[in-house]
Amino acid sequence: MNFNFLSPVQDAVLAHNELLSMQALGRKLKIHSIQNGIPDLEDVSIAIIGVLENRNDVNYIGEEFQLNEVRKSFYSLFPGSWNTIVADLGDINRGESVEDTYFALKTTISILVQKKIIPVIIGGSQDLTYAVYRAYDNMMPMVNIVNVDSRFDLGDSTKPIKNNSFVGKVILDQPYNLFNYATVGYQTYFNSQEEIDLMERLYFEAYRLGEVSNDITTVEPVMRDANIVSIDLGVVKASEVSLKQRLSPNGLDGKEICAVARYAGISNKVSSFGIYEYKPSYDDEVTAMLISQMLWYFIEGVNCRVEDDDFMNDKSHQKFTTLTNSQELVFYKSTKTGRWWIEIPFLANVNNKLKKHTLLSCTHQDYLDACNDKVPERWYKAYQKNSV
Repeated sequence: MNFNFLSPVQDAVLAHNELLSMQALGRKLKIHSIQNGIPDLEDVSIAIIGVLENRNDVNYIGEEFQLNEVRKSFYSLFPGSWNTIVADLGDINRGESVEDTYFALKTTISILVQKKIIPVIIGGSQDLTYAVYRAYDNMMPMVNIVNVDSRFDLGDSTKPIKNNSFVGKVILDQPYNLFNYATVGYQTYFNSQEEIDLMERLYFEAYRLGEVSNDITTVEPVMRDANIVSIDLGVVKASEVSLKQRLSPNGLDGKEICAVARYAGISNKVSSFGIYEYKPSYDDEVTAMLISQMLWYFIEGVNCRVEDDDFMNDKSHQKFTTLTNSQELVFYKSTKTGRWWIEIPFLANVNNKLKKHTLLSCTHQDYLDACNDKVPERWYKAYQKNSV
């Protein structure tokens, strides 16, 4: 198997790991080391990969970084009662050029996803999400991306890719595989009106910080439809992170970002998960520990996955039909998990790749709203996109 791009976890981290309790997470992982090489991935469900690339950060001034502190924090945690086997495959070092790093990441993600292993990327700059997205080119006809971020990162797609403009490239570069893009936790004052209008025109979803903090469960249906989840640590408020990481007094707190990671884990569709924009500083322990806890909750979520989206079997769900002024809306509720979906009418005259996108995750509240003659926003956007 071609994992030539991966360099092993450093000996200093492994030495630290040897001192931990036998019950600690680090003692239960399959770790890529200099001595033993790449571990056997036979039963592995989740593979952690560090990507030491930050040259496309708009504020890049030549600094390099390592993920040793993150690994030490993560290894020192205790696992839940999991039956999920996790591997740490080490790091992808920066290539000769950023494109080389993208190629290495894309190739590695491709191999893992095809083996039904969920890659968890801990990275430098968030433009790495573009390489992750490109890994899906030959695997899926349409991809949904969720970006947990205070900014949309649409940027000017005519200029070279940066960590604040990679989404523009995702939308405009061929092949066009993006079906839906959703931003969770955005803060209006960090986004130009043009970008906000563009999100509206493209029928992409955007959830403001206040909305998410007010009711964290709004994130669950968004994650349930996601294939790629990308978290920018800049979405976390300054009081929760280390010195160099502090961007805004407002943002998600530690508990909320861990809940978001868990929702991403529970989703049956999420097949890659990334935490980006890590910037180590001398008082680094708190950010390293926050990333570790996010990883912990993601694994916890994956461990709690329940397959419930087989709507062929009538016993597996209840069906509800509501009439609003303009539409007949059909809802499904899983009898196994209590999760809700809404049907998007498939438009036969539109030649698109969306035949399997006819059910959209939603909440019980969406059903109650529809009963009160209010069309759910997610349904409206997906319907409009389907009609374009």
